[in-house]
Amino acid sequence: MTPLTLVFDLDGTLADTAPDLIGALNHVLAGDGIAPVPVEAARGLVGAGARALLERGYARAGQTLAQPRLDVLFADFLAFYNAHIADKSTLFPGVVGCLERCRAEGWRLAVCTNKLEHSSKLLLGELGVLDRFAFVCGQDTFGVAKPDPRPLLETVARAGGVIGRAVMIGDSVTDIRTARAAGAPVVAVDFGYTDIPVTELGPDRVISHFDALDEAVRALT
Repeated sequence: MTPLTLVFDLDGTLADTAPDLIGALNHVLAGDGIAPVPVEAARGLVGAGARALLERGYARAGQTLAQPRLDVLFADFLAFYNAHIADKSTLFPGVVGCLERCRAEGWRLAVCTNKLEHSSKLLLGELGVLDRFAFVCGQDTFGVAKPDPRPLLETVARAGGVIGRAVMIGDSVTDIRTARAAGAPVVAVDFGYTDIPVTELGPDRVISHFDALDEAVRALT
């Protein structure tokens, strides 16, 4: 039988990245004299990629961004963020132990995120877990972002798995919709970045700590 493939979202699922993401957003906002966004606002801002984060950050100040301006701000954001990508970001409790247990079971591990691929690998490397994953997919890897199912389907295939033996682990409606569209079960963590409680979004299982992931995956498979 083909081994299981576990595909993880990154921001708000594997790692608490809000402090550095909001820090980079505030760096850009400051350039336009806009007041900083509090980290506590991350739940409603983070999760759809950096461009969406910028658009949402400016929308809070009542401003909309035309594409040329967004492109300039995005370049500024990305340069600052990659230079400070793990200043305050940390893995959530239990992640390292969970990844080791999953690998000991023979399960394949991968990441599918709406963060850019280079930034994703850079962050995972800084956090010391990049080598745990067979494949890392970013928003730009296949030219389409979640909730389109293609990134998840391609990630599973590149990791050597099959979608019929795969589970998505995420923190938001984007991850749940992606898994549903791809035909895969989904486990949601309840400590991530979503302004709607994940219990209301219909995942197959909800966990509050990575110590519970193994059991949740077994129950689904």
